[in-house]
Amino acid sequence: MNSLSVRVARWSARHPWRAIAGWLVFVALCLGAGSAVGTNSAKTADYRVGEAGRAETLAAEAHLERRAAEQVLISSRSGGALDEGAARAAAEDLTDRMRRLPEVAGVADPLLSGNRQTLMVEVALKGEERDAKDKVDALVAQTSAVQKSHPGLLLEETGSPSVSKGVDQQRSDDLALSEAITLPVTLVTLMVVFGSVTMAGVPLLLALSSIAAAVGLSMVVSHLSPDAGVGTNVILMIGLAVGVDYTLFYLKREREERARSGGRLSSEALVELAAATSGRAVVVSGLAVVASTATLYLASDVIFSSLATGTIVVVLVAVASSLTALPALLVKLGRRAERRALRRAERGKPARRVRGGTNGGRVWNALLRPAARHPLATLCVSVVALLALVVPLAGLKITEMSRDTHSRDIPAMQVYDRLNEAFPEQRVTHQVVVRADASRSPEVGGALREVARRAAADPLFTDASRIRSSADGRTSTLELKVPHLGNSDEAYESLDRLRDDLLPATVGRITGAEYGVSGDVARYADYPAHQNGKLPLVLGALLLVTFAMTVYAFRSVVLGLLGVGLNLLSAAAALGLLVLVFQGTWAEGLLDFRSTGSIGSRVPLFLFVILFGLSMDYQVFVVSRIREAVLAGVPTRQAVLDGIRSSASVVTSAAVVMTTVFTSFVFLHIIEMKQMGFVLAAAVLIDAFVVRVMVLPAAMLLLGEASWWPSRPGRRAAAAPEKRSPSRPAVDVR
Repeated sequence: MNSLSVRVARWSARHPWRAIAGWLVFVALCLGAGSAVGTNSAKTADYRVGEAGRAETLAAEAHLERRAAEQVLISSRSGGALDEGAARAAAEDLTDRMRRLPEVAGVADPLLSGNRQTLMVEVALKGEERDAKDKVDALVAQTSAVQKSHPGLLLEETGSPSVSKGVDQQRSDDLALSEAITLPVTLVTLMVVFGSVTMAGVPLLLALSSIAAAVGLSMVVSHLSPDAGVGTNVILMIGLAVGVDYTLFYLKREREERARSGGRLSSEALVELAAATSGRAVVVSGLAVVASTATLYLASDVIFSSLATGTIVVVLVAVASSLTALPALLVKLGRRAERRALRRAERGKPARRVRGGTNGGRVWNALLRPAARHPLATLCVSVVALLALVVPLAGLKITEMSRDTHSRDIPAMQVYDRLNEAFPEQRVTHQVVVRADASRSPEVGGALREVARRAAADPLFTDASRIRSSADGRTSTLELKVPHLGNSDEAYESLDRLRDDLLPATVGRITGAEYGVSGDVARYADYPAHQNGKLPLVLGALLLVTFAMTVYAFRSVVLGLLGVGLNLLSAAAALGLLVLVFQGTWAEGLLDFRSTGSIGSRVPLFLFVILFGLSMDYQVFVVSRIREAVLAGVPTRQAVLDGIRSSASVVTSAAVVMTTVFTSFVFLHIIEMKQMGFVLAAAVLIDAFVVRVMVLPAAMLLLGEASWWPSRPGRRAAAAPEKRSPSRPAVDVR
């Protein structure tokens, strides 16, 4: 009763108004600090990986990098033949307007499509590629102005910047929809659990305030680890899930102790009891999520680093809220309940029953019956069922989700499709970058011309090419066009042809030359390869961290190994289910997506890391209750059944809340976010209702006292029974 969590809770319980005011001030300070310093967004250089990244760095250092560009298509509004004279007049007007904009680096000459139905004007933008989307509005305004001056023509704009801006807007709209779905369902779930709007509002209120504080803190932390634009998304996703869960664990235990005490203990004492049990479980769970998520930094990727930072910040804030503001709120609500009970007693009315039963109810007793009666058969059947879900994982295909996978509800993507149809020769551009001594500039130029000549004779390429050289003559670039979509097999084949055949036979023979290929397709190919190379390191560290945290929590090597095995099994089963659903086409109408025949390159690693962390919530809470009973002298077999029954309603409620949060992301348009939401929701359901109800109890029942090896909590309890009051539960869950 003297641990840090108890001491903090004790202070908050004795000074509730100070604790509540302090929490509100903390949230306000976090938001204020974040607003003051702003977000440090990741730069283009932060995304560079693999050969494509090295080539882009060489080009950037020589000021030969590809600039972000917008394409304006001019066609007949009626859909008939294009009036080329009117179209060129509009193109001239547009070019003149665009060149006067400070955001514009240059405007290319108009290009007529092969069918002479569309005229294209390409506008290159100044500055960082990642910042280009913020400059689109100025270009769109000029395009609209020209449209008004030429009503007989149709002017449409697309390009990477406008597509990125459209994706951001769609993501913002989707998140608003996700919140509209999640918050009411979460509130209803909590009302069912507690039977009170007030008590149901406490977890939701603390979760939302934790999210607000985490958003502000993440803006400050972004100046140490830049934000890739996904920080807020993950804070909302993880923050609501763990924020409600941690509060739920704590609050439910306080209700149980209140029901058990029958009014004999004060609200302050009840809060201390909850802090000594569930409070410690929350701290251990939070630290486990933080430690697990931190392994994402080993991926050496700005997006994963941003995901890790957002998760770590919001989890730490959620833990802090459950240890400080929550005890204070519980004391204030408890005192109010005590006053109401006193008034009811004075009026001669019976006291209201406090919901806090620990028998698990009929449903959970029925679910536990197979494991209790036939643990070996239950374990075998459950594991075989999960392994069956793992089977589709053999066909896993990982790719980088390219621009071609974005939703066609984005107007810029609709124009993008028309651009690809009208100008197939402009679909993909490979950029070859070569750096050598200035004295070898003629040799490099000759080699690049030879590459262009060979590519022109290859059906994978067009005959269009362009060579540029830096002012110092040390760096040269060659741009080659490919008449295939960026996510097509032909586009990847053209990249392999360039890297494996054309360049080694030409540029590769120049002594001391550095060279590489960049471009969209090169990025799409190199990113998954980079992740696959980092996967063993991250996964190994993740397994080690999970094992270490479990051993620390329960002083048991056996439970550490069991936890790692169960987490691997549930994650693999969820990933297999994801492959089954998203790599095929049968679920497209059901979940409103267009299958790419692959899984996003970030999804598997994100699943393993986040699921391993979140699984510790259930593992710590459930096994803590079991160990608590063992320390009280209950035999392990009975302790397993009682511990799972006593935590049943909390685990159910937590799983429903988490599943609701993650399922809401399935309604998003961005395919990778859909996949993440689906696989996390599936993983939570599998973990909560199969692993923790079937596999874990069956395994622990079979292991018996060996579950706790090398510690001996049963013997420890038998050796000192007189030190523990029978009216108070054991609180040492170490």
